[in-house]
Amino acid sequence: MSAPAVVIAAPASGSGKTTLATGLIGALRRAGHQVAPFKVGPDYIDPGYHGLAAGRPGRNLDPVLVGEDRVVPLYRHGAQGCDIAIVEGVMGLFDGRIDENRTDAIAEGSTAQVAGLLGAPVVLVVDARGHSQSLAALLHGFATYDSSVRLGGVILNRVGSERHEQVLRAACDRVGLPVLGALPRMTELEVPSRHLGLIPAVEHGSAATAAVDAMTELVAAHVDLRAIVAMAGGSVSGDAWDPVAELAAAEHSTRGVELVRTVDSASHEARTSQAPDRLAAAGLPPKSAPLALSDTSLVGMAGGLPAEPTRFASEGPLVAVAGGPAFTFGYAEHRELLDAAGARVVVFDPLSDELPVGTGGLVLPGGFPEEHAGQLSANERLRTAVAEGAARGLPIHAECAGLLYLTRSLDGHQMAGVVDADAEFGPRLTLGYRDAVALHDSVLWRAGARVRGHEFHRTRLVRAGGESAAWGWRTTGSVAEGAVVRQVHASYLHTHPAGNPDAIARFVSAARHFSR
Repeated sequence: MSAPAVVIAAPASGSGKTTLATGLIGALRRAGHQVAPFKVGPDYIDPGYHGLAAGRPGRNLDPVLVGEDRVVPLYRHGAQGCDIAIVEGVMGLFDGRIDENRTDAIAEGSTAQVAGLLGAPVVLVVDARGHSQSLAALLHGFATYDSSVRLGGVILNRVGSERHEQVLRAACDRVGLPVLGALPRMTELEVPSRHLGLIPAVEHGSAATAAVDAMTELVAAHVDLRAIVAMAGGSVSGDAWDPVAELAAAEHSTRGVELVRTVDSASHEARTSQAPDRLAAAGLPPKSAPLALSDTSLVGMAGGLPAEPTRFASEGPLVAVAGGPAFTFGYAEHRELLDAAGARVVVFDPLSDELPVGTGGLVLPGGFPEEHAGQLSANERLRTAVAEGAARGLPIHAECAGLLYLTRSLDGHQMAGVVDADAEFGPRLTLGYRDAVALHDSVLWRAGARVRGHEFHRTRLVRAGGESAAWGWRTTGSVAEGAVVRQVHASYLHTHPAGNPDAIARFVSAARHFSR
């Protein structure tokens, strides 16, 4: 039986969900509960604060990136050993992926969708500033918009005075929603933010711990914890997500595909001759036509890797994963899948460490390298080792921050120089889900593979060439993005490993082959 859950939602972004969810996790933990923390959507930052409060990894539930059918198994996996789960929503309760072709009232990837999949009650956090009696109308709309969503109560945030609280409580009573807490305005609880949201907990250090402690104290003093626990519920069933089983299923699926396709993996000409067809299938211009240079343009050299089934060796290859303040974005399931595939995972800090001895595969995840470009550049021994490793065929999986690290330069600071491009801080935020198709064989995907990912960056690439892009997709126009350089796959696109276990199996297989 899985732990019951409470979903923390809001009418809109900026209402205080993260403060409430983090404080609630911490307060319940202090009260003796084992709390499983979750975040709806692809966000990497909020789960870091959840993890501090819970004393266990924060995890994501994103139907867009992992598929609707994996949400409950991932929930059951992450909630093992816990007696309650707190699920922080994303944006407004009914906000999700914008899809003009979808007619459902519940948007894909929305908090409402995840609450429905879990069968869990929703607590609505309302920013009380500017609200009075009309709050009743707003709550009535959210409570009746879709019958599959069950509102269990309201938490009033940023209440101005006792009189203000009385008026708001009366408005909640009018629509039959209990008030589970009322928090006063406390600006000192604001966690510093930057262009992509909150500063990650790892970067914020002791200040993050202090902020979590303050959130915990605030919620413990102003929220009815007993009512929250009594309300928690759910209707999940089935098996928990299992990384070993996922990898085995991915290997079986890959073998089935290989039976019906003929691929000359040794022929570079055969692969590249098919590239125009794949570009056309993705709605992109042929390779001979120049692509407009934008913050999603990337270059590289065509490459590929023959598929080799994962063998779950007891003494597997060493996979080095970049961590520390510059590389803070990652999903807990990534490490679990690498472990299950037989890799020996070592986390290192590119700001100060050298590449671990015996590295057979390198993972450079997302983060904020632009905030640490000088220190990253100063670690010349690591930059040189990464460049030399890439030239020798070291498998490298780089997403967003990892891509920036592999360019020639970042805001004028010298980087590893694996990817033929320079990077700089840009004028606008690039954000959104993408339906991407792999344009070339790589260390992660075969050409033609279709993947859902998420972009989240405010840097851009400049002075880039025009060789092999990793991905193709359409937004307002055709986009070719990412680079495949020998056994390097570098891209702005974030993917969720739990939604792509075959890519992890392929990567560890490549690392094993390189180590040999």
